[in-house]
Amino acid sequence: MASVQDKSAKLAAVLDNLRALGPTLRDRALENERAGRHSDQTIADLDAAGAFNIANPAEFGGDELSVRQQLDVIIEVAKWDGSCAWTVWVDASTNWIPVGMGARVTEEVYAPKWVGPRVAGSSHFPASKGRVKRVEDGWIVTGGPWTFGSDALWAPYTNLGCIADEGAGKYLVGVQVARDQLRFIDDWQVAGMKATGSVSMMLAEDELFVPDYRVVDFRDVTGAKLDSGLKGPLWKVPSLGWAFSLMGGMSIGLAQGALERFLDRSAGRPIRGTTYKNQIEAPLTHLMLAEVHSRIQSATLMARANAEETDRLGELTAAGTPADPEYMQKFSARVLVETAYVAKWCAEAIELLQRNSGSTAIMESEPIQRAWRDARVITLHGALNLEALSENYGRLMAGIQPHNFAGITTLDRFAPTPVKQAA
Repeated sequence: MASVQDKSAKLAAVLDNLRALGPTLRDRALENERAGRHSDQTIADLDAAGAFNIANPAEFGGDELSVRQQLDVIIEVAKWDGSCAWTVWVDASTNWIPVGMGARVTEEVYAPKWVGPRVAGSSHFPASKGRVKRVEDGWIVTGGPWTFGSDALWAPYTNLGCIADEGAGKYLVGVQVARDQLRFIDDWQVAGMKATGSVSMMLAEDELFVPDYRVVDFRDVTGAKLDSGLKGPLWKVPSLGWAFSLMGGMSIGLAQGALERFLDRSAGRPIRGTTYKNQIEAPLTHLMLAEVHSRIQSATLMARANAEETDRLGELTAAGTPADPEYMQKFSARVLVETAYVAKWCAEAIELLQRNSGSTAIMESEPIQRAWRDARVITLHGALNLEALSENYGRLMAGIQPHNFAGITTLDRFAPTPVKQAA
């Protein structure tokens, strides 16, 4: 119980810090957008607030909050700036990658003092342009570029997805590479989440030698087959539940922040084409607000439920009584599709607020338009293809196996017991 109380106190302190920092994050958002990256001061301020310590191992001084608690932090950051929330989300939800690579990599990442995110990840999918070849005591890495390197500008390490082929078929490996061994490409010119600086990267040289312990078969990472030396249940939670429950928090926070901004700017504002002199008193505003609330509330309840179930599954595994593979497969498919709906509902809620905010809401300085763009970017994430995710979960509901595809969100990793095929 003392541990639970301690984590609750840590969560409360981080949230208080972020609420105090929030207006500053919002004030800086436009300048950071134009720069295509956060300022070093923004990274330092988020670090000082505790945002980059919420999911770090307790053994190395981390807060190691539960997934449900981490969700509250992501929501709070997103209220103020979507790009900041993306950076905090990547930092928290990518921790399972270095931890999944074993104790030596874990210590290398978390033991030193560092300001900012600890690790980034890039191109962990079969289309990766990275290649590795085994040599004595390690591997030679070539190829690239590696794309969508969120947090790579600030993290001491980036985990690169690479393809290995030793004659028995190609497979994906994770390669831990130090920041000074990479060259960043200035290609992050995008419609939303503009300050995340999610650039592509190349190796600093044509090829790079990486020692054995920093190159791990990604199936071993996703399957948590290597001992990290960490003891808490957080390191036993399903990685998809962790990453995507928190991802939904970005959408929720963006929508909550846009709603608060709408209410602030609507008082005393007339509605063009009507006789209403005060938008906040108009019935059509009240109807819209109720719909916005319902979308945000539905999304919030869904994300919270998935985060809580993720924590429960981690506790079961830590106790030596893991859930059966068939349930794990269905939960993973469910959390993916439900996160896609969370993103959709929140983006639609923000669009309603944007449409009812008048022409001045298109100004770059207006937070509502930034939330509108950032929320739509989340819906376009490669892992949130709503139609594909809906089909896969629907197939499982009908007793049919989902599509067997390769990648970080593959659903066949749990090797479930055979299920009855539909006639």
